[in-house]
Amino acid sequence: MSTKKITLLAMLFAMALILSFIEHTIPPVTGLIPGIKLGLSNIVVMYTVFCMGSRYAICIAALKSTFVFLTRGLIAACLSISGGLCSVGIMILLLLVFKDKISYIAISICGSITHNIVQLALAMFITGTKMTVLYLPILLVSGVFMGIATGTTLKVVMPYFEKLN
Repeated sequence: MSTKKITLLAMLFAMALILSFIEHTIPPVTGLIPGIKLGLSNIVVMYTVFCMGSRYAICIAALKSTFVFLTRGLIAACLSISGGLCSVGIMILLLLVFKDKISYIAISICGSITHNIVQLALAMFITGTKMTVLYLPILLVSGVFMGIATGTTLKVVMPYFEKLN
């Protein structure tokens, strides 16, 4: 791997961490239901999928989860890595199948919903509580809205991101 790619990956990882930090500073009074997040750092992951390739996007998702482990513990890291890798996986699959015929927003929505479903399934497994599934409709709706928000944001900032590469 070239020095330029390593440097770019480091910058992208730093951006993902900064966006994640900003997201966690948003007070719950904004009306977001507990557990629902904007997914700002996923903008960086999506850029990486689109512009650098799948293995680099997987790397960013794994690094984000490592950071979650260091700052929030094992359970949060397990939720992060499972949701993050499955989300990246579905984005990669959609790009392979649909190539240039799918929008940032559609990929973002699918990634967001996948992330939510996988994390909910793992939370149900960890807690042994099947009632957790009642949270699914809320997570699906929020996944659509947050996917639209992050996909739209990526579309707007993509010209600026492309200057990095």
